[in-house]
Amino acid sequence: MTAATHSTLFPQVPDSADAVLEGLDPEQREVATALRGPVCVLAGAGTGKTRAITHRIAYGVRAGILQPSSVLAVTFTNRAAGEMRGRLRQLGASGVQARTFHSAALRQLQYFWPKAIGGSLPRLVDRKIQLVADAAAACRIRLDRGELRDVTAEIEWSKVTQTVPADYAPAAAKAGREAPRDPAEIAQLYAAYEDLKRARSVIDFEDVLLLTVAVLQDRHDVAEQVRAQYQHFVVDEYQDVSPLQQRLLELWLGDRDDLCVVGDASQTIYSFTGATPDHLLDFRSRHPGATVVKLVRDYRSTPQVVHLANGLLAQARGRAADHRLELVSQRPAGTEPVYTEYTDEPAEAEGAARRIRELIDSGVPAAEIAVLFRTNSQSETYEQALADAGVPYQLRGAERFFDRPEVRKAGSALRAAARFGGNDSLLDDVVDLPSQVRAVLSGEGWTTEPPAGSGAVRERWESLAALVSLAQDFAAARAGATLGDLVVELDERAGAQHAPTVQGVTLASLHSAKGLEWDVVFLVGVAEGMMPITYAKTDEQIEEERRLLYVGVTRARERLHLSWALARSPGGRPSRRPSRFLKGLRPGSGTAGGRVAAQGAGGVERGFPSGGGAAVAAPRRTRRTPARCRVCGRTLTDAGEMKLMRCEGCPSDMDEGVYERLREWRAVQAERSGQPAFCVFTDKTLMAIAESVPDDERELARIPGVGARKLNRYGADVLAICAGQEGVGLDEDD
Repeated sequence: MTAATHSTLFPQVPDSADAVLEGLDPEQREVATALRGPVCVLAGAGTGKTRAITHRIAYGVRAGILQPSSVLAVTFTNRAAGEMRGRLRQLGASGVQARTFHSAALRQLQYFWPKAIGGSLPRLVDRKIQLVADAAAACRIRLDRGELRDVTAEIEWSKVTQTVPADYAPAAAKAGREAPRDPAEIAQLYAAYEDLKRARSVIDFEDVLLLTVAVLQDRHDVAEQVRAQYQHFVVDEYQDVSPLQQRLLELWLGDRDDLCVVGDASQTIYSFTGATPDHLLDFRSRHPGATVVKLVRDYRSTPQVVHLANGLLAQARGRAADHRLELVSQRPAGTEPVYTEYTDEPAEAEGAARRIRELIDSGVPAAEIAVLFRTNSQSETYEQALADAGVPYQLRGAERFFDRPEVRKAGSALRAAARFGGNDSLLDDVVDLPSQVRAVLSGEGWTTEPPAGSGAVRERWESLAALVSLAQDFAAARAGATLGDLVVELDERAGAQHAPTVQGVTLASLHSAKGLEWDVVFLVGVAEGMMPITYAKTDEQIEEERRLLYVGVTRARERLHLSWALARSPGGRPSRRPSRFLKGLRPGSGTAGGRVAAQGAGGVERGFPSGGGAAVAAPRRTRRTPARCRVCGRTLTDAGEMKLMRCEGCPSDMDEGVYERLREWRAVQAERSGQPAFCVFTDKTLMAIAESVPDDERELARIPGVGARKLNRYGADVLAICAGQEGVGLDEDD
């Protein structure tokens, strides 16, 4: 019997602990039976990770090794937590707590607040955007709806990364965030927002975690009571934990190590929210005795889909790529992925809708088909194409196009212009319909060039740009069409798309598709500028875009269609080209430049304290001993301290002169490259260099933060500065 990611709706409850293990593959069985000590499960897409960890908990409970009430399993969505609870009940392990981080923290906070703080817990606000608006008014800063959403996102990021208002500007610069407003203004808004919450005695979603952390840190009696209750922890999607969630987990654990984490660094796609895979990748550094199990048997996708997924990661770079898993499909052979090039975006949408109609007519359920795109603004074209083809659909994780505030507002402006355009000075010098629409929508925020960065401002522009494009198409199709005709067309389109969205084809952004799967997936808009998105500039941002495409590919079970358009609009200049990520993977696209094999195959790697047994060799970069301070000998867990190889508070033997010369040199390099200074080298890396003052490339390469690429680019300059040479890198051009 082979493992599977799907089971019947009402499976029979196993009659014994050993029966729980039936049907698990060898690696999943290792996960299920490794019940003590730290365990790290590196689980590729479709490898049955939820199956493995729920059977692990159930086996421990059914064997009498774990008490149900002592287990806390945490994940990131209520849907995932509910699924986990359901599976545990089906396995005869009722009573186990499976919750999100926030749900578990809120429950503890509500229970301990009267004892630890006194009184009742402040009211939890559902949506913080009104509070942000009130804070902006108090600061006399005017924010439109899009800016409100973006500033709110910055406040959320600050809180999950434990950044206080005074530190926002340097922290945002260090993280490479593109602030939607001046960082000083955002810091001011953040501080005013916190003051308002205190004045109104309310807390927000992030406060739940922050306050729980504060109570557990300040009240040892409360912390010990929690630790007495929960003695065994399982964390799913561990690559998505934020620094704040990691801190809470550490406080739950105390000095114990009964922890099992599950994740895949290659599916890290939420770094903009503060999520980081570092906690997953550093797990062996923090827990040298950990058992590491790698799940690579893919039960979801055909070999053809898996081959493409592996090929995408083979070209990846960076730390997450160094720990990638090469999947091995367990399914029968299927069809090769289909690659299609279209002349323009409407033709691409119509082509996808036509193929979907054919699939449904051949018997494929509409609910087993998905269209995945990079941004929510792409949905309108596909909504219309599917509606025209008579295909039912449902939107996931996005507002319907005509329900978006900016679209409704733009429609009102166009309607007013159609009625009273003779009195509108904006329309005095324009005669054709597309020019009239551009003139009207310029007052709503549309510009000829898209705004820099991502977030609500960009999405709003994309929505308005879609209306401009629609006007161009309408005018080309109907000679002599007026603004009034366009308004009627928009109303008809909006009305047609308000049909009931019963079980139908799923339209979703790649981010909202995480954790889901379908028989057939259409990945659309796989072109440069969209995948990777134009505002992805740094190496790290580009690699996250690659991982996002990887997540999209691995959503498909049987059939995968990838497409792109050469132009945005019919008759437009065909200047687009397929995504660089497909080079060497699609037919006729040359040779891929990636590495041949992945760094990790499936298997088990046991920590050295557990003794014998065959172990799969660890990647060469895996640290087998804990990092220790070279001054006091304390075990280091903080990434910055590990870079310096000493505690933050231990005395430094840094050469101040070398450090200052390195900072001056870095400033020049950053200005020349147009990047923030930390993209050259971080402060911690410069301090580590100034403390060790390396004599040659080999010594320099040993310093964390000096990878091969930076060694090749900057190594000669850095070594010259360490050797005392003056003016290095300050006068000559790169």
